[in-house]
Amino acid sequence: MPVVTVVVPALDEAGNLAPLIDEVMAAMPVEVIVVDNGSRDGTPAEVLATGTACLVSEPRRGYGYACAAGVAATGGADVLVFLDGDRSFSPAELPRLVAPVMAGEADLVMGSRILGGMASGDMPPPQRFGNWLMARLVNRLYGLRLTDLGPYRAVRRSLLEKLEMREMTYGWPIEMTVKAARAGARICEVPVSYRRRTVGRSKVGGTLRGTLLAGWRIVSVTLRYARRPQKMA
Repeated sequence: MPVVTVVVPALDEAGNLAPLIDEVMAAMPVEVIVVDNGSRDGTPAEVLATGTACLVSEPRRGYGYACAAGVAATGGADVLVFLDGDRSFSPAELPRLVAPVMAGEADLVMGSRILGGMASGDMPPPQRFGNWLMARLVNRLYGLRLTDLGPYRAVRRSLLEKLEMREMTYGWPIEMTVKAARAGARICEVPVSYRRRTVGRSKVGGTLRGTLLAGWRIVSVTLRYARRPQKMA
């Protein structure tokens, strides 16, 4: 049976991680790796106190750096799941997310908040509109039929290794998506739920700076790979 590892990038997520890890372990038997991305709160201590998750330190700030550090720390995982540490996504839906990969039907499965019926107030309007607009652009440029570009996703490790990921900040998820499309990977979506965080503040949607930087990286990465010759970078 394929081995699944859940990678949780975390920056100042104390109060969220212990219940998140408990939810993951209750959903299915997986390895959990939490990557502390330079937190100044009690994030590392909270992870260690659970006794069930592996803690990895990545002091270089950036979502991509954290994800890459988590991938490097995995052992024999066949399927990698990326799950934000803020509890906005439900670990209870892990089996649904990994099922197409484990069944050999997909190489990359993306959790769609749109298909899951996200309530109108669960995401700031600018972020919601930007996500919709970028999904349309990605679909047009890469021949996909995506409704959402969210970070909650499962990917076959063999595919991820071929993608040679280079975006070490906000561009990591979109780079994975467009490179997988260019590689001819089988990409699908499954419905996932989405909830407002109850502890802390979002590093992207919670600030104007984060929203603008994330938007810029997503647009630039999307256009950059669309203009390149049809081959792997």
